[in-house]
Amino acid sequence: MKREFAVIGLGRFGGSICKELSSEGMQVLAIDNDPHKVNEYKNIASHAVIADSTDEAALKELGIKNLDHVIIAIGDNIQASILTTVILTDLGIKKITVKAQNDYHEKILNKIGADHVVHPERDMGKRIAHSLISSNILDYLELSDDHSIVEVKSGQKMIGKTLIDLDIRANFGCNVVAIKRKKDINVSPRADYALQEDDILIVIGADKDISKFEKHLVIDD
Repeated sequence: MKREFAVIGLGRFGGSICKELSSEGMQVLAIDNDPHKVNEYKNIASHAVIADSTDEAALKELGIKNLDHVIIAIGDNIQASILTTVILTDLGIKKITVKAQNDYHEKILNKIGADHVVHPERDMGKRIAHSLISSNILDYLELSDDHSIVEVKSGQKMIGKTLIDLDIRANFGCNVVAIKRKKDINVSPRADYALQEDDILIVIGADKDISKFEKHLVIDD
């Protein structure tokens, strides 16, 4: 089942998350009060709307309460970011991720109900988007425009299977370069290596292949 997200604020950071979630096949509601930005994303997101996120009635009208996860990526307007977080918390949104401008802003966001606070100057939009899709995706590092390394926790479909059973290279075009198990790390694991719960796989490949691998084996239904 496709997960449904809203991204509020379509600047560089919010736009990056919107594009990445959309490219991963997620349903995305893109929201901004700037018509030019909304127009830019109308063919990228599932829906793109002009709205003031500090207007509770407007958010209710958009059906935001029905979404799985809302990302508040408002630019320099800290007051709007805080007010939006308060409104979404009051509406009972399942999960709220908020972009923080500084450490003080982060402290306030944590106190008023944000589930996760990110600093875009420290975190890439692509990395954050993948972590939003599944808690099994732990980290995502771009090597080039179209190749990356991803660190994932073994999903339910992997547990008890060997690497040869999963045949990740043949099926998805990716390579498992190492597996972490508690404090141990196994570099270039053997094909008969059986995966256990909470094993962490370090996988390298083309972005399109990693995306396919994540959808089929990493993201639990």
